[in-house]
Amino acid sequence: MDFKDYYSTLGVAKTATEKDIKQAFRKLARKHHPDVNPGDKAAETRFKEINEAYEVLGDPAKRKKYDELGANWRMYEQAGAPGGPGFGGQPGGAWNVDFGGGQGGYRTMTQDEINEMFGGENPFSDFFQTFFGGMGQQEPRTRTGGGRARAPRTRQGRDIEQDLELPLEDVYRGTTRRFSIQHDGQTRTVDVRIPAGVGEGARVRVAGEGEPGAGGGKSGDLYLRIHTAPNQQFERKGRDLYTHVQIPLTTAVLGGEADVTTLGGKSLRLKIPPTTQNGQVFRLKGHGMPAAGKGAEPGDLYATVDVQLPKELTPEQRAHFEELQKLEKKAKHSAA
Repeated sequence: MDFKDYYSTLGVAKTATEKDIKQAFRKLARKHHPDVNPGDKAAETRFKEINEAYEVLGDPAKRKKYDELGANWRMYEQAGAPGGPGFGGQPGGAWNVDFGGGQGGYRTMTQDEINEMFGGENPFSDFFQTFFGGMGQQEPRTRTGGGRARAPRTRQGRDIEQDLELPLEDVYRGTTRRFSIQHDGQTRTVDVRIPAGVGEGARVRVAGEGEPGAGGGKSGDLYLRIHTAPNQQFERKGRDLYTHVQIPLTTAVLGGEADVTTLGGKSLRLKIPPTTQNGQVFRLKGHGMPAAGKGAEPGDLYATVDVQLPKELTPEQRAHFEELQKLEKKAKHSAA
């Protein structure tokens, strides 16, 4: 049996603090988690090694025993006895997994979760079993002192998060999406209502459509994280929308009006003041994304002016522009 270098597995030094070890474990567990690497046997094996290493190094008592074992490994090999002198195994190993969510980041998995993830296979190595006991294979039902069978512990199913990209028009008006969800080999159809104006990155909860529970526990929830697909005409920034409006040179110089169409299809008349500059931005209050949530206000629509220069000139137009040029030169000389 080979010695397991748990420090190397987590990529930390033997002098690492508890905080260093915890941070290294969380980073590696996220990277190699089976949910992130479905069907990847190499990642699954690495995931087991990472959790086994943290089970030992994350526990001060086990870490002390492991450090003593490393210093006396040659003596153990020469003795040839399971456990070596002074290193008998003790039951009660655990399985720590990083679940994220900002709630402390990691927790110990139950035996039901172990079986669910690895099909009942014991995830600990012979080295761990010999010196630290491992979890062992527990019976699905245990006996109480009175001899009566006790049901497995109830466990709620885990929540699932799924990204969903929608066209900007659907986010603006609100929409319904139909999903096919599989549970225990059976497929069911669920219609999910996406509210109008939902924010970028917001989550829409679908109750009871996450992973099934165990031991009679209720299922987790499905969360749809909403993302907005790019739109050729409008750009979304929070609750506000941005668009461009084209106006002729004469309107920019003399003033006038321009038509602006909102994302909802409504036509608005935008007043253009004289000498409007190219790239000038006008605000159309309340014509952005609709209000999402109680007490919220709709966003605004911002229209950027694109002044269109003539591509061709009639003789009459050229004459007028030449006269305008003469006036500009005369005004320049007068100012000098």
